Amino acid sequence: MMRKKSVSASKASLVLFLCQMISALEVPLDSKLLEELSQPPTITQQSPKDYIVDPRENIVIQCEAKGKPPPSFSWTRNGTHFDIDKDAQVTMKPNSGTLVINIMNGGKAEAYEGVYQCTARNERGAAISNNIVIRPSRSPLWTKEKLEPNQVREGDSLVLHCRPPVGLPPPIIFWMDNAFQRLPQSERVSQGLNGDLYFSNVQPEDTREDYICYARFNHTQTIQQKQPISVKVFSMDSLNDTIAANLSDTDIYGAKPVTERQPVLLTPTGSTSTKVELRGNVLLLECIAAGLPTPVIRWIKEGGELPANRTFFENFKKTLKIIDVSEADSGNYKCIARNILGSAHHVISVTVKAAPYWITAPRNLVLSPGEDGTLICRANGNPKPNISWLANGVPIAIAPEDPSRKVDGDTIIFSHVQERSSAVYQCNASNEYGYLLANAFVNVLAEPPRILTSANKLYQVISDSPALLDCAYFGSPKPEIEWFKGVKGSILRGNEYIFHDNGTLEIPVAQKDSTGTYTCVARNELGKIQNEVQLEVKDPTMIIKQPEYKVVQRYGHVSFECIIKHDSTLLPTVIWLKDNDELPDDERFLVGKDNLTIMNVTDRDDGTYTCIVNTTLDSVSASAVLTVVAAPPTPAIIYARPNPPFDLELTGQLERSVELSWIPGDENNSPITNFVIEYEDGLHEPGVWHYQTEVPGTQTTVQLKLSPYVNYSFRVIAVNEIGRSQPSEPSEQYLTKSANPDENPSNVQGIGSEPDNLVITWESLKGFQSNGPGLQYKVSWRQKDVDDEWTSVIVANVSKYIVSGTPTFVPYEIKVQALNDLGYAPEPSEVIGHSGEDLPMVAPGNVQVHVVNSTLAKVHWDPVPLKTVRGHLQGYKVYYWKVQSLSRRSRRHVEKKILTFRGNKTFGMLPGLEPYSSYKLNVRVVNGKGEGPASPDKVFKTPEGVPSSPSFLKITNPTLDSLTLEWGSPTHPNGVLTSYILKFQPINNTHELGPLVEIRIPANESSLILKNLNYSTRYKFYFNAQTSVGSGSQITEEAVTIMDEGKMAMASRQVDIATQGWFIGLMCAVALLILILLIVCFIRRNKGGKYPVKEKEDAHADPEIQPMKEDDGTFGEYSDAEDHKPLKKGSRTPSDRTVKKEDSDDSLVDYGEGVNGQFNEDGSFIGQYSGKKEKEPAEGNESSEAPSPVNAMNSFV
Repeated sequence: MMRKKSVSASKASLVLFLCQMISALEVPLDSKLLEELSQPPTITQQSPKDYIVDPRENIVIQCEAKGKPPPSFSWTRNGTHFDIDKDAQVTMKPNSGTLVINIMNGGKAEAYEGVYQCTARNERGAAISNNIVIRPSRSPLWTKEKLEPNQVREGDSLVLHCRPPVGLPPPIIFWMDNAFQRLPQSERVSQGLNGDLYFSNVQPEDTREDYICYARFNHTQTIQQKQPISVKVFSMDSLNDTIAANLSDTDIYGAKPVTERQPVLLTPTGSTSTKVELRGNVLLLECIAAGLPTPVIRWIKEGGELPANRTFFENFKKTLKIIDVSEADSGNYKCIARNILGSAHHVISVTVKAAPYWITAPRNLVLSPGEDGTLICRANGNPKPNISWLANGVPIAIAPEDPSRKVDGDTIIFSHVQERSSAVYQCNASNEYGYLLANAFVNVLAEPPRILTSANKLYQVISDSPALLDCAYFGSPKPEIEWFKGVKGSILRGNEYIFHDNGTLEIPVAQKDSTGTYTCVARNELGKIQNEVQLEVKDPTMIIKQPEYKVVQRYGHVSFECIIKHDSTLLPTVIWLKDNDELPDDERFLVGKDNLTIMNVTDRDDGTYTCIVNTTLDSVSASAVLTVVAAPPTPAIIYARPNPPFDLELTGQLERSVELSWIPGDENNSPITNFVIEYEDGLHEPGVWHYQTEVPGTQTTVQLKLSPYVNYSFRVIAVNEIGRSQPSEPSEQYLTKSANPDENPSNVQGIGSEPDNLVITWESLKGFQSNGPGLQYKVSWRQKDVDDEWTSVIVANVSKYIVSGTPTFVPYEIKVQALNDLGYAPEPSEVIGHSGEDLPMVAPGNVQVHVVNSTLAKVHWDPVPLKTVRGHLQGYKVYYWKVQSLSRRSRRHVEKKILTFRGNKTFGMLPGLEPYSSYKLNVRVVNGKGEGPASPDKVFKTPEGVPSSPSFLKITNPTLDSLTLEWGSPTHPNGVLTSYILKFQPINNTHELGPLVEIRIPANESSLILKNLNYSTRYKFYFNAQTSVGSGSQITEEAVTIMDEGKMAMASRQVDIATQGWFIGLMCAVALLILILLIVCFIRRNKGGKYPVKEKEDAHADPEIQPMKEDDGTFGEYSDAEDHKPLKKGSRTPSDRTVKKEDSDDSLVDYGEGVNGQFNEDGSFIGQYSGKKEKEPAEGNESSEAPSPVNAMNSFV
């Protein structure tokens, strides 16, 4: 260790500070060394400063510490010594300072409230814990109160007060109804931060008698309920009905039913207020306003911007939330409540204070006797914290004096320390908002050098590669390291060597002559030690003849060479690969010392073959391609699958193996290429056969590896080029003994299903893999990158275990080990999983939109910080919607569209936009849990496009030489219409088109009279609209001008069909035929006698139609009316308004087809025999179609 020269007193402090890193020793993390070195105590674990405990459970106050020798522990309570031996309810864990206060066996948590502090002490000093304030949680009942019903006029504001009992910690407030359903909240109705329920304006639907405030005390898992609150809303309509008799019509209907009001703030009251928040906390500001229509809340910061990525709006923008606040967030925040009648505002003056936080926390010092050093303790806060020092838990002003120690504010300066200077120092930084306490020890050690690297360690490297020779060491003062080569060699120096601070010697380019013995020497003023290591430099491995490209005919053979040269002291291994995978398990592949030979080549052998040579120090490889071509044609032979093997026999039965033999069946002109051996496990899966292995077709015996606790049967299948044979008959059964599991579950995963859990899953072992009865699993987990012990649990034969209470989305190391009644499987490998995801915290920022054209836009955004995603980033979602068309200036139903962009993409295209429209969009980040908050809405506008076709084109009022055109504007103007284009041309009798005429019409016109047209001529019209961008799609129509009346009369005289003889004869024949049909119908009707309906009519003298029967739903009897009136619309219907066919066997549905049918004199229905005599005109706006018979029946009274 370097000695420091004497300096003047004025410069001593600066020099000591600059030399601190030089003076402090680094102790290697060598377990044997750490066990031998003395060390002051260090607190490793303690309970939180503010410790709220469950009064129903035992109180555990943690205090763990390490040191050499192991420390002893003591406690103070409320500043005085706490003698745990005198309290039977209090015990201290062995080899620990953790206290356990027994509450479950008669103790009361309230009796142990107070401030506790732990001290860990050994001969080198004393470390102390924080002041731990123990308070039992409280969940008091609601005080009884008489709640009057709230009667309020529609449109007025209302506040329902909750006033929950004061608990520890404070309860979570929510409102529900009698059915335990949360009351819906909106911009109009919402819950404040104090738990009260605010109505900006009440509506009739707010009337209910079960507004219930609940207080949930999470620490004790209890919920307290307030008495239900009744609200009755009186609407203006009901009030008007009540007083209508005393008011004129003008008084009642001339005023608005509900008075609209401009906003008034319900909370906070007044125009200004103040708020103090601590640095690092969450700032919550609230504004809730009354008014009608419901006011909208907006937040601004006077003289600045709201902090990006840390600002969130909650409770329908009534709450402003800023996370991780700092002093820069101080200032005036204004909330503005606005509706169509006006606005109100409130200014909240925010001051951010700060509890102490570290700038430089003191660090442990390991010094040698006579050395110098410093402890620095620097903290900041608002107000600035006061720094005080303690030594071994005692204020330094009254601690035993140490001449080597000098306190200078936030720094302790040590000069020429001795072993008695070892101590633990505490730095306390405090202000009115809290304190920080840090322990840092000064450990003065006088230790001779030690070399931690093993003696005579052998290092082997390949020539021309680096060599690193270790010499890990420790000593106090810090030893100096020197390297020598050979027993009597000189010290190594020069550019050909690199000397690392940790003692390692590096030879950047080792050569053969670098081989030899190297000596590391460590010395300080207390002694010297050396260690020898050996270096061997080996020749590199080379392939001196590489495999070459080969082409071979099918069923031929081929050989690849791979001749190598290597160091004589290294043992090489040669591996052949096909297409970067293992060679097929086939006896046709023969691996020699320097080559690979493939016999009886098939098309499947085509591919790349690689020769890999490995030694313990290096690896080389070379590859070549094999191409298989078709062999010359051979005479046709009938091939078939082989016959199944037979006479299976088991011999040489051992615990883990058995020999199986068989006799092959007939090959059927195709050589057997291989035999497939399958097994059945009669113990776990009877009747199910599994693949065991394959052997070449020339082999009839095989040694089979077996698993424990399986009842084996085997069968053999022969395979040739044609296919597989039928399986052989099963062999005899063989039951193996039980053993420990050989393997662990596969596909182990850890994925959280909730933000506070970790779901560990795995694929269970198959029955035969259990190796014995009583299969279970040992599930172990611990948080990654945290110095935690494994937590384990043994579960039954399942495939899932859920760990609760985990932090959100943190990595865990997981392993699952199988065990049975005989023991455990080998130690499993670890996998990394993650606890559950939570919704992302932050919205993407800097959202920008670039409009590409009238239907396409490109959106950009900044990615959110990964730590705020709180899960696996899946991508971003862009929500966009049309606000209004710029041409119509009218809003419509908002239909939001969503586009998802996978991964960490920061831009995307928005297709299918409507031209000349105003759009809004926002962007949200997505993880496996869902979507994060939306970015502020971004407004953009699309330019004009071409319009759609006119909504209609109607041609009316044809005359001899004119037509009137009427049209509707386009459904989608897509811009400002500039004009309409009308094109038309005549069409002659042969459908040929005449000359095209074009007319431009102003955009504000909706009709046009075309004159000077040809009479009796068909015209075709083409009509479209235009914007400044261009013409839209066109609509077509045809119309004809009327014929000249003189020519129409001439045509009538030329052809008069009514005077033609053939037409007169045809009409006479038709009349005769109709007369014959009527006579036949009359005769058939008289044969039938009276209808049952007529008999019923004769039995009743009442000429009026009878009503419907109420008992069975059928219609009453009826008789002739004097004037035989037909059924009329608008008559009353039965009470159920329906008539079913199955209600009556005499239903008119079976006979008539409309109201044209009437009843004749004898009551029979003649509608289906006689035609309609005259057509009655439609009345009003009713349809001219005739109603059905069912409707006719419904008209009876």
